[in-house]
Amino acid sequence: MIISTRGRYALRILIDLAEHQTDGYITLKQIAERQILSEKYLESIVKELVRAKFVEGLRGKGGGYRLSRPAAEINVRDVLHRMEGTLAPVACLEEGSKPCPYRPNCRTIPLWEGLDKVVGEYLGGFTVQDLARQESEGSDAV
Repeated sequence: MIISTRGRYALRILIDLAEHQTDGYITLKQIAERQILSEKYLESIVKELVRAKFVEGLRGKGGGYRLSRPAAEINVRDVLHRMEGTLAPVACLEEGSKPCPYRPNCRTIPLWEGLDKVVGEYLGGFTVQDLARQESEGSDAV
């Protein structure tokens, strides 16, 4: 399993917003500068975060983005699942996949199910708040 830049950058955006939530709405330009990322690429990621209701946006002067709920309520597993589509280690464990005809005799399925469970539980044990730095010293890049 490899988490794409979309998944990693989505977390970086959410962490940045969590660390600067007292600043009101944050522009994408500010996030891109702090995270040293392309503002253009972040636009498509933020659109998905808005659709998923992790983030809300405000247009116009004083506009930007902010978390739509407390960072402690935004689960890392949920964010990565939304951005990546699936975190399943094998295709037969993906949501909505066709039943595998070999599953009843598959000697490896317990291994893959166990890995899927461990990854899900591990990622589910973290929130954006857990990843956000509480102090403001040092670099803002996540």
